[in-house]
This record gives sequence, C-alpha cells and structure tokens, in this order.
Amino acid sequence: MNIRQSFLLLAPSFLWPLAFGSAQAQASPKPDPLHAWVGATTPAALTAWIGDRLAAEQKDLDALMAVKGTRTVENTVRPFDDAQNELAVAGDQAYLLYSLADGADMRDKAQAELNRVSSATTDLSLNQGVYRALAAVPLPTGASKDDLATKHYIERSLLEYRLSGVDKDDATRAKVHALQDKITELSLNFGRNVANDVKKIPATRQELDGLPADYIARHKAGADGSYTLTTDSPDMSPVEDFSTSPDLRRRMFIAYHTRAYPTNEEVLKNLLGAREDLAHTLGYTTYADLATADQMIGSASDLKTFLDQVDAATKETSAREYKQLLDFAQKRQPGLTEISDSDSRYWAEQYRKSTYDFDAQSVRPYFPYAQVEAGILATASKLFHLTFQRVPGAIVWDKSVTTYDVLDGSKRIGRIYLDMHPREGKDKWFSSGPVVPGIRGRQMPEGMLICNFSGGIPGDPGLMEYDEVVTFFHEFGHLMHHILGSQNEWSQQGGFNVEGDFVEAPSQMLEEMFRSYAVLAPFAKDYKTGATIPEALVAKMNAAGAYGRGSWVQAQLFYSTFSLQVHDQPAAQLKFDDLWHADHDRFLHTAYIPGEHDFASFTHLTGYASNYYTYVLDKVIAVDFFSQFDPRDLLSGATAMRYRRTVLEPGATEPAAQLVKDFLGRPQSIDALKAWINVQFTAGNQPAAKEGK
Repeated sequence: MNIRQSFLLLAPSFLWPLAFGSAQAQASPKPDPLHAWVGATTPAALTAWIGDRLAAEQKDLDALMAVKGTRTVENTVRPFDDAQNELAVAGDQAYLLYSLADGADMRDKAQAELNRVSSATTDLSLNQGVYRALAAVPLPTGASKDDLATKHYIERSLLEYRLSGVDKDDATRAKVHALQDKITELSLNFGRNVANDVKKIPATRQELDGLPADYIARHKAGADGSYTLTTDSPDMSPVEDFSTSPDLRRRMFIAYHTRAYPTNEEVLKNLLGAREDLAHTLGYTTYADLATADQMIGSASDLKTFLDQVDAATKETSAREYKQLLDFAQKRQPGLTEISDSDSRYWAEQYRKSTYDFDAQSVRPYFPYAQVEAGILATASKLFHLTFQRVPGAIVWDKSVTTYDVLDGSKRIGRIYLDMHPREGKDKWFSSGPVVPGIRGRQMPEGMLICNFSGGIPGDPGLMEYDEVVTFFHEFGHLMHHILGSQNEWSQQGGFNVEGDFVEAPSQMLEEMFRSYAVLAPFAKDYKTGATIPEALVAKMNAAGAYGRGSWVQAQLFYSTFSLQVHDQPAAQLKFDDLWHADHDRFLHTAYIPGEHDFASFTHLTGYASNYYTYVLDKVIAVDFFSQFDPRDLLSGATAMRYRRTVLEPGATEPAAQLVKDFLGRPQSIDALKAWINVQFTAGNQPAAKEGK
C-alpha cells in the first residue's frame, strides 16, 4: 500500500473476512502477528491485535527519526518500509474481517479498526519529519535491479507524499486528515450497506421455466407453492440469462439494481463532497485530476481523450451487435420495438443459441466447481512453472476456505486462500487481494480470492456458467500477480502496488486462456460421465462468446464515464439517476428501466473512485499481451516464462508503462482491442487471424 492510497483502493474488484470455523476448532491458537483471525476471535481481541500492529509501526518510525548523521537506505528506507508493512498487514486483515466476518459484532468492530488503521496511514502520509528524512536519502546510482527498484521506490514514495499534501501548513494538513478519515468512513458504510441488502424475490414454478434443473432443485417450494430467490449472484445471474418469464427477469433486475437505495444516495453525495473538498484543499480543480496524477494515464484530460478514442473504435461494432439482436428478437416476438435492460442477457443467450448453435447450459455439466478449481490451478502451474500444494491443516476463518502453498521448484514462495461460495454476511462480489505483503527473505506474500460461485453445499456439484469460469480465471490472475510480484526487497513493491490503472491487466490477460481447447480439455469433463468436453462445443462456445464484445466495451465506457463525471463535477449539483440515465443512453442501446438506481450499489465508486477506466485501459493492454502468445502452445511456450519474468515478477519495482514496453517491445496499441472485438473463431477453435499482431 502506498502512503497516499488507502487499502480500500486495493479492493477494485478485490478483498476480505473472518468466521470462526477452523480457528475455534483449534485449541485456543495464540495470536499471530500476520493473521488477525488466528487467536483474535472476539471484537476486543481484534482491537488488541490492531493495536499491536500500530505500536510496531510507531516503533519503526521512532527508529527512523532517531537516526543521527547521514541518511541511508538501510537506516531510513528500511524502517520506513517496515512501518508501511505493519500498516498494510493491519489494513488488509481489518478489511478481511469487515468484509467476511460471520457475526455483525465482529464486522462492526473490524470497520471501526479499519477506520483506525486508515487514520494512522493518513498520519504517515502527512508526517513532514518522515518525508524530509526520506528526501534526504541519496538515490542509489547502481545499475543492478535492486538499486533501480530502490531508486524507483524512493521517488514514488516522495511523489505520493507530495500528492498527500505533506508540504502544506499545519491547519491544511489537519483538514486533509479529517477529510481522509471521513472518506474512509463513508466508503466503508457504502459497501456495508450493499452487502447487507440481500433482497428476496418470490417466483412461481412456471416462472422458473428455462432455468437449469439443478438450479430449480436447489430451491424448495414453500407451503403455497412459491419459490424464494435472492439477489445473490448464484440466484440472480441464471434468472437474467435463462428464465423465460419477462416478469421474473424484470423483478429480479429491479431488486438487484436497487440494493442499498435510497440509503446510499446520501452516503455517496457526502463521499463525493468530501473528495471534492480534499482535491480543492490540495490545489486540484477536481478529484479526478488528483486521482489520475500518479496513474499511467497521467491526467483527467488524457483520460477523456483515451475514452473518446476507445469509443470511436468500438461504437460501430456495438451498434451492429444490437441491431442483430433486435432483429432476432423481433422475429421471435413480433411487435417488439426495443430490448430492455432486464431482457438483454436473455435475448443475447437466445441469439447465441440460434446463431452459433450454442446453448450456454450445455457446457455447465463440464464445469462443476471442484473440477474448475483444480483445472485453474493446473493451468497456472504449467503457465507460470509453479506447484500448488494443498494445506489441509491450515487455520482459516471458515471451514469452506481452501488453502494452498505456492512452490517455485522446491521453494515455498507464498500462500493463497480460496473463499468461493456465498454465505450470510459475506461480501457479495468477486474479488482478489493481498492478505500479507511479501518481503524477500523475510515475509512470504499471501493472497486471497473472495467469490460467490454456486456449490459449497453437500450434494450440489456447483455447475458453473462459462462466464463464471472466465471470472475465476480473471481473479486468479490477480493472485498470481501478487504472489510472483511480491518477491522483492520492499513490501510496498508487490503486484497490487503497481499503478492502479495497470492492476487489471494481468487478470484480464489470464481470462483469454479460457478460449483454448488445450487449456480446457484436461479439466472440463462431464461431472456424471467423465467425458471430456467436445472440441466442437468449445469452438461454438468461443464463437458465441465473441459476440457482444463491442457492447461489452461500450458498457465499460458507460461505467468509466459515470465514475469520471461524478468526480469531475460539483458534488452538490449531481443528480445521480439523471446522470446514470444519460450515460446509459449514450453508450447502451438497450432500453433503460425506470426505477433502477444502480449507482447505489456501484461499489467500484469507493475503490476506484474516478478511475474505473482501469478496466478499459487494461483490456487494451491485456489483449495486446495475449496476442504475443502462440495459440498452438499457450502454456509451455517461451512466451509464458518471458511474461512471468517481465510483467509479473517485477511487481511495482518499475513504472507500469515500462513493464508494458519490456514485454511488447513497444507501448500498448489499441489495434489489438479492435482485432479482439471483431475476431471470428474458426472451426478449429482458434481466431481466424492472430489478434493484435
């Protein structure tokens, strides 16, 4: 974590938990300085654990400030990084418990402790004595990787200090601190309101027509014959994709897209007002200008130019895709004049089924959760030359969590935790993030997936839709970036510490591996018969899956533009529903549904703030990266190890733009994105032409 960003920015899509299952089953385990859930199983114990971490941070800062004479890397940068490491461990663990603790009392306490850690992080970011000490360290002049990494670390840290307002007077710094504390509290409240608002939707048996048999079997009819569904993803997504009932699809859509409304409207207004005030206090016109100052994109102005460029490259394809979809739907339903948001996923599935002879339900039997988990581990093992070793005796926060050690040859280099199925009180999104930072030779990195896939229930194989498997690949890409990129000298140069608008590139690159039959065949086997998924079926899946890519990019532009606009305009004047509706109609062709208030559950606004564009920029980079791989030998070719060495392993030891150039031999090009959205798959299951070359 850098000194300006709070750990909240690490949860873009990414983060954390506690439940007492395994921890209580052990015989009163002693507190662990790296794992809050071990021993600290009560709110009071958590407060004490966080207090110990903050005391250790202060001890490191005291040592730094006690130095007499010449400032050096060892006597100044080392204790500075140690202090940041303590804050990162405390912040990651507090966020873990806030997001996934079983009891509300523990979640409440974790939220309070997260506020305390955030406040301590702000203290450090405004500490003029530490800033002056760090600025007095002579920059390394050597050409070794470690010297260059340390030089980059110092320069980057000083930049973050300046952006934090460390050079302001006492009164201004006090105001900045108060605003940062307020921003953290409001952000946590926003996310908590979404997690707590799980809505229930009644449905008749007839309305479940079209849904998979295993889905219906999971839901038992009540005494009146009705079924109760929820807005949790395993319930919501299949309804939107497969239910033949427009009424049920619409009720589900409205329920899902009104979570935390109206409560979060006021929370968001106050959050944006605080960010606006912070930007003005630090001398920036808007918060978007402040938030992009240390990113690859460079400025809000350059961001707008980039979004316009992507818009121009994808608008025509998106319009063509919608026309194809509407023409198809009108033949099935004469008199239809438009496709609504609540019907778009259903009609898209029907279109794919008719046009590409592909039924999305046909691949689900080949993707039971346990096989997918094993398959993704095997894929990553071969691609990154690693081994994943199950740790059955690990103390975890819930009995459903699986733990693996990551080995590079015979050397253990990290640990990962997979918390993959929904439960009461758990964060409802799909994310990845750090549990423990890595410090070479001193502290192994640990990371985690938090997902809400089907399965995890005795007798339920957890059959996954193909886009859920893509999501699994995506989140696992984050984990690999964290583990491989956190083997460096400094704790704050790990994979999650790269510029925020590069963090999604490795995850989106790994998604593309899903299209390969050679990757899928070893694990995609029918859960009843053991038969391998037919290559012809994967070819159809790829062809069908490629339909709608232009519309997907336009949807990302919609979210990116909204995120930018609410941070680029006076907060007091914002009317969220009006702005959401206007941006929707600018980028999407489907009909807006009055009554939705999706902004109230758009949690990326707390993590990415104005910088949701990260997903678009990193898709450009990711498909350019993937274009360098040989489609005939994705996993074992020379490119795989070159990608590991030049993109993942450096972590944040170099500017992200340099990592891109190191791998591609040039800056990223939007040409790869253009090829990606218009790709045509052949019967042999490969793109007709190599993408992006």
